[in-house]
Parts: sequence; C-alpha cells; structure tokens
Amino acid sequence: MINIRKLEAELWESADLLRQGSKLTSNQYCMPVLGLIFLRYAFGRFKLVEAEILKDRPVRRGRVLPVEASDFAEKSALYLPPEARYDYLVNLPESADIGKAVNRAMELIEEQSEQLVGVLPKDYTMFTDEILSELLRIFNNSALDEVGGDILGRIYEYFLNKFAKNIASDDGVFFTPKSLVKMIVNVLEPKKGILLDPACGSGGMFVQTGDFVNHAGMSANAAMTFYGQEKVEYNAQLCLMNMAVHGLNGKILSGNEANTFYNDAHSLEGCCDYVMANPPFNVDKVKSESAMNAGRLPFGVPSINAAKEFGNGNYLWISYFYAYLNEKGRAGFVMASSATDSSGKDRDIRQKLVETGHVDVMMSVGNNFFYTKSLPCSIWFFDKGKAETIQDHVLFIDARNYYTVVDRTLNEWSEWQLKNLNAIVWLYRGEVDKYQQLMAEYREALGNLPFAETLSVLEDEQKELQRRSKIEVEAAGRKDKKRVQAYYDELIAEKAEAITVAKEAVWLYEKFGEGEYQDIPGLCKMASRAEIAEKNYSLTPGAYVGVAAVEDDGVDFAQRMGEIHRELLALQAESNELMQTISKNMKEMGL
Repeated sequence: MINIRKLEAELWESADLLRQGSKLTSNQYCMPVLGLIFLRYAFGRFKLVEAEILKDRPVRRGRVLPVEASDFAEKSALYLPPEARYDYLVNLPESADIGKAVNRAMELIEEQSEQLVGVLPKDYTMFTDEILSELLRIFNNSALDEVGGDILGRIYEYFLNKFAKNIASDDGVFFTPKSLVKMIVNVLEPKKGILLDPACGSGGMFVQTGDFVNHAGMSANAAMTFYGQEKVEYNAQLCLMNMAVHGLNGKILSGNEANTFYNDAHSLEGCCDYVMANPPFNVDKVKSESAMNAGRLPFGVPSINAAKEFGNGNYLWISYFYAYLNEKGRAGFVMASSATDSSGKDRDIRQKLVETGHVDVMMSVGNNFFYTKSLPCSIWFFDKGKAETIQDHVLFIDARNYYTVVDRTLNEWSEWQLKNLNAIVWLYRGEVDKYQQLMAEYREALGNLPFAETLSVLEDEQKELQRRSKIEVEAAGRKDKKRVQAYYDELIAEKAEAITVAKEAVWLYEKFGEGEYQDIPGLCKMASRAEIAEKNYSLTPGAYVGVAAVEDDGVDFAQRMGEIHRELLALQAESNELMQTISKNMKEMGL
C-alpha cells in the first residue's frame, strides 16, 4: 500500500530544494510545479486507458490500428499528443530547450480540451534546463499511478500549503478528504442530471461522481452536467486540470462572479438534481445586503450583526444547498459540527428545514479527517424525493468512533467502512437488496463460514505465521535473513488485510444480520420529526443515538480501585527509596 503522506513529503522535499536554488518566489514556483504534477498524472491515466483500448483494437494488415483522441473521449480520459507525454519530456536530450518543450506540451493539451484553454501554466522558460529536468525526474514517480481518486487535489493542497499558507487558508478553504467525498457520493447515488458544487475547490466531488457513474456502466459526460463555482482562482484552475485528466467536462467559474454568497453564477436555483459541497466553515463578514439581494434563502436569513454583516456564513450555505435542488433533488455537504445545534435564527431555519421532511441523513465525523485541520465535522444530506415511508424520519449516524487510523494526525474510512456506513442508509431506505449484495461481497472475500468464525481462524493463522517467521528468520543464514523476513512479512500483511475485512463483516452482521434495520445505541437512530422537535430541532447525531452499552466485565469497581491505590502507594514508596539511594551515591562521588 502506498504511504501517501510519505510520498507527499518526499516530493515536496525534492521540489523545494530546487525552488531554493532557483531564486524564484513561492508564488512564481507554485503553479508551474503543479502543472508538472498534472502532466505526470495525466500521462499515468493516458497509459492506463491506452492499454484498455489496445486490448480490443482492430488489426489491419497485421498491424494494430493506432489510438486516436476519440477513443479516449469514449473512455472519459484525456488524449495526450506524443509531444505532450511525460516520457517524451523526461527523456529529452541535454541539448533540448526543455522550457519551450514543456510550454509546447501544455499548448497541445489545451488544444485537446476546450475547457483548459488559458488554464495550464506556460511559463517554464523561467526555469533553467537543469532545474526543470530535475523536476521532471522527481515527478516521474510510479507511485502517482497507484493512488486513485483525487490525488492531484491532495498533492496540490500539500504543495500549496507549503508554498503559500495565506492562499491555502483563504476564507477557511481546504481540501476535502477522499473518504468524505466518497461518502457523499455513495449516499446520494448520482445517476444522471445536473450536479452543482458551489465551492468546488480542486473538483474532488466531480471526479468521484464521474467514477461512480462510469462504474455503474454509464458515461459520466453523457449522464451528468457538471457546474462549479470557486472564488479562489488557483483552486478553479486545479479543478479544471483535475477534471480534464479524468476526461470530465464541466462549466467552472471563478473569481468575484463565482463568490457564492453574492452570486448564483450559473442561475441554477431550483434546477439541480444533485448538490455536493465542502464549503468554507464559519465564514464571517458576509455583507448582508449583497447576500440577501442574491436570494436563495427559502427559510429566511441568519442573524445580522451591528455592522450589517452575517457573522457566520454556515446557514447561508445550508440554505443555498436546499434552494438549488429541483423537486426530486438530493444534496450532501460537509459542515462544521457546531451548525447542527446552533441557536437563534439558525435554530429557526433548522426547524423549517426539518418540517419540509427533506432532511434525510445526518452523520457525525470524528477528528483528524481533514488533511490540514483536526476539527470534527458533520455531513448533511437532503432528499426532496424521499420515500413516503421515511418522510417523517431522519436517520442519525454517529461515526465519530468509527474510522481507520492512517497515522498520528490523519484518520479515514476504509473502503469496507464506507460500505458499512452506506449499508445503514440502505436499510433505513428499505433497500435490503443492496445490503444483501454487500453481504455477498463479504462472503466472496471471506468464504461462507460465519464471519465471527472466519475471523477467529484468520487470527489463529496470523499468530502461526508470526511464530514460524520468528523461528525461520533466526534459523536462516546471514545472507538469507532479509529474504525470509520479507517473505513472511508479505504473508502476514496479506493475513492482516483479510482480518480487517473479517472484522468489518462481523461489525456489520452483528448489528443488522441479514438485513433488518434497527437503532443501535451509540451508532444510529431513526428519529421522527416529533422527536426532533422535542430536542429543540437539534440535528446533532449524538443527541439521538446515545452511547453504546458497556459490557459488564464482572469486576467490582470499589474493590479494583482499592487495589490500584495500594499498588500506587507501593510504587511511590519504591520510587522514594530509589531516589534516596541515588542521592547517597551522588554524595559519595562528591557530586
């Protein structure tokens, strides 16, 4: 498995050393470097799609017909002319003018994609050939092909944060974690129609939606129309680059006209089948008159301060997302946790939202999901086409304690965890067939034994592998130790992966069996609108799901605390004795 954090750090360290040697400012250096990352990533996808095309390529007179741009359009991928391919650039001779060659590559790509015209950086002649050649070499890293999804956006944010923190943190904008994007897309299940992201950043929502639609056997470009607004022009450029490399077409606007607080730039109020977003949280100093004139506030306006400003933009965003939906539309968005139970006019807007019957799912997310922030958040889902059977209910999921630790500062949902949380939504909606399909996936991965039994067997097998590994590594000759250790490390890693899958299967099956929804304390609760009214229209999942039952371990609390106290006193006495001995020894040494 690729360690994305390690990869980012290595790429940055190498690239920044060259920046220091170039005497360029961070802002001068930023977009050209991101452009090279784009070229490398585009080339990786190009080679992957090319291989798929060539599998079924017709043969004429004993020769396979060459691939064409139209072939890539059908696969939702970007065609790269020969002189725009990364292997051509990285292998240019020393005598070549590399800056001109890279500029030409960008021009050729813009000719292939109308939406990229004027977007890609073309100022590579400011680099020396030595520095540019080294940058091309640094980013010629096969690991970039092995990490799917919005890797371009992720590496972009890492680099941008390093280059210019003032840009990365502008108005609270930061990159949306891949697992949160996937959760939103998986719950909304986009099929066809208009998708708007009014705070589109690097375009992760579009990329993931494209993957979802294509995976369902449809063409994303044929089924979906993508619209985006992004105030920060750097982000909008990246969004267009990111969409292009995934073969997606979209209408993305940036700058002042794309400031969603003041403009419905695409005139989409009431028109959208899907709205997805991770807007900047807790934005202040929003001019009230300008925002009110822009409309899209079906439930009234949040509180206005003495300066005639909205001191917090969260409920402006929430109102916009609802206002953009058509009569059957669905919305999913990330929001600050504080918004679920904020008071005053926020509470009044929340009441009106609940009374529509269109609040669908509320999900709490724990700390450390965001790449550059540690704050918890929640994911909101609206559905104007909710089934009548659940019209009066909202599904609350508290997922704050359900995640996979990536490292000390980053958590995420694994693919199986995403499926498990999605399964709860399916059962709430009465879509038992989807749940059963997931059960079939687990059984295909693990076999047909009961999941708990499979888990026990796998854990025993892992212990046996660890035992054998220790014995055989110790018995191996000096030259063979590394080889034997590597062999067993791989086997143990494979077993650990299977154990992880089995644990997730057990987690889901123990709660919902073969597919019957039930409220699970500490995890999920279907609450009626009457219950929500009783809690003053709070939409905080923890207020409804409660806490999980704690197993009685049979230990008498008072007795155990007494034992601990006695152990502590004994340790303290031992420590005092040791300090006295140390002090005596130091005196004898004249210290």
